[in-house]
Amino acid sequence: MPPRKLLIACLFYFCAAPVLAAQPQPVHVGIYLMNLYDLNMDEHSFYADFYIWFKWKGEIDPTEIEFVNLIEKWSMAHEQSGDSSSFLLKDGTNYRIFRVEGRFFHSFSLSRFPLDKHKLDIQIESPEHPAAALVYLPDTNAAEIRNTLKLIGWETKGCQLQSSVHDYGTDFGNPEENAQRYSNLAFTVTLARPLSYFILKMLLPILIVMLVSIGALILHPSYIDTRSSLPIGGLLTAVFLQQSYSDALPDTGYMVLMDKIYLLCYFLISMVLLQVIRAGNDLARNQPEQIIIRRERRLARVFFAIFILGVFALCLW
Repeated sequence: MPPRKLLIACLFYFCAAPVLAAQPQPVHVGIYLMNLYDLNMDEHSFYADFYIWFKWKGEIDPTEIEFVNLIEKWSMAHEQSGDSSSFLLKDGTNYRIFRVEGRFFHSFSLSRFPLDKHKLDIQIESPEHPAAALVYLPDTNAAEIRNTLKLIGWETKGCQLQSSVHDYGTDFGNPEENAQRYSNLAFTVTLARPLSYFILKMLLPILIVMLVSIGALILHPSYIDTRSSLPIGGLLTAVFLQQSYSDALPDTGYMVLMDKIYLLCYFLISMVLLQVIRAGNDLARNQPEQIIIRRERRLARVFFAIFILGVFALCLW
């Protein structure tokens, strides 16, 4: 080899060797969700039962993990025969699998209730090895849910595994041993309430209340007692319906979607009641009945259209 090429090869070797040696050890991880239950929005938690496996080549044992959002771990059982040591696959890859049961933290956002979606996540990290030494990666087709798993009141929209680097922004008071950046792997399950729950259980009752309340404008203006009793009864019924679902939700410092819909209902029912009073006053002043009746029925159509369009806009907003 010419001296010049030999020199270049030596320089490349000595420059590239440290870079290659500094590469973190990759670990491929997969999760198979067996059970998901007890979604507790008051305590911001859920229970999960799942299998987790690790596949790696290297000297670092990546199975010494911590669950970042774990509240209470019931068990982490090794699922292989014999001792808890890993065994080799045919290609020389280390393999180990566990079954985990525990309770995990999730901050439930209810601003879109009852059209809310929640991404429940389970996050793992290595407490001993920083991202520069160990990195967790999703295994091939490694995010799965048991196909017979059914959650009452919820629809499963899928799951995924996503790798990232968690920067704590602190060395926890020990700059000599504690790192700030760790490889983080998150298993996320997306849940949503069925659309039928919103339409049949939440929207249909208040729709009937609004039809009855606005229907007061169709009655003859001379029936002032009957006309005024309909929106008043509708207002009381709406308050009762709102209280019934609010009791099932945790205390929040904001209005949920259903609260906004009821706020629209309160406004429209109040306008109907005011219009009933106005029609009674106009009738007492001997204004023509036909003019009052046409105006009332036109307003009934306007109020109902405002309700339908308002609900549709709130759902899309």
